[in-house]
Amino acid sequence: MGLILQGIGYTYSAGTAFSQRALEGVTLTVERGDLVLVLGATGSGKSTLLRVAAGLLAASDGTASVDGEVLTRASARGVMGLVFQDAESQLFAETVADDVAFGPRNLGVATSDALAAAREAMKLVGLDPVTYGGRSPFSLSGGEARRAAVAGVLAMRPRYLLLDEPTAGLDAHGRRAVRGIVETMRESAGVVIVSHTAEEFLDRASRVLVLAGGSVAFEGSGADVVSDPSLLDVGDLRPPDVLRVQQLARTRGYDVGEFSLDPHHAAEKLARAGGWL
Repeated sequence: MGLILQGIGYTYSAGTAFSQRALEGVTLTVERGDLVLVLGATGSGKSTLLRVAAGLLAASDGTASVDGEVLTRASARGVMGLVFQDAESQLFAETVADDVAFGPRNLGVATSDALAAAREAMKLVGLDPVTYGGRSPFSLSGGEARRAAVAGVLAMRPRYLLLDEPTAGLDAHGRRAVRGIVETMRESAGVVIVSHTAEEFLDRASRVLVLAGGSVAFEGSGADVVSDPSLLDVGDLRPPDVLRVQQLARTRGYDVGEFSLDPHHAAEKLARAGGWL
């Protein structure tokens, strides 16, 4: 069982003069409780991989299945939940509650049950249904709109949640809210996050996949990357600043011990290594 992509390749405009190979031999497995972080620079193929995983694109090569069924648009319906990077641009209904309820209603859920699912999803993302349910989605702030869009996916209760740059453009409060949503969803679903930065989810990731030029440059655990940040030195991808500072200190002879993603812990270790504490 699980979401299984095996040897996936994808070519845009195949068979034409404009054909472009976007993925080559990529394998990805996701089960409930997993948080798989797919990292890569712009053009690495990570968003294409996410669309294949969502059933929106049929792979040119390889096989894709979800919970034992061949992955298609039909088998992905109600099972895969995809949140685009500009998810707030998908909001369209007169009220936030109606917008969030649209997904389950589109799956055939009765209106009363769909609205109940919408209220539950709004609570999960930190939007009080009483306060926000009757508001126009176009009156929301950027962070609120992003959370409303995520709630619209959660209301369908997907078994797999796919997120494309979920914290891009959000302030600290919005990023914390998204991280909380991800942790909550892991209790009942498998989660895949694609991003060009590692800071937000590296310490939570059960597995990390680094793409470069459409191929896998690295696959391992989040702990592997923290212990050896150079694994992220691929193309325009770079390790988080907190890890790069510790790398630099080590190359200059300071004994900083094991690397840490916690900036406060890292600062304390650097200060001790430098004799400032």
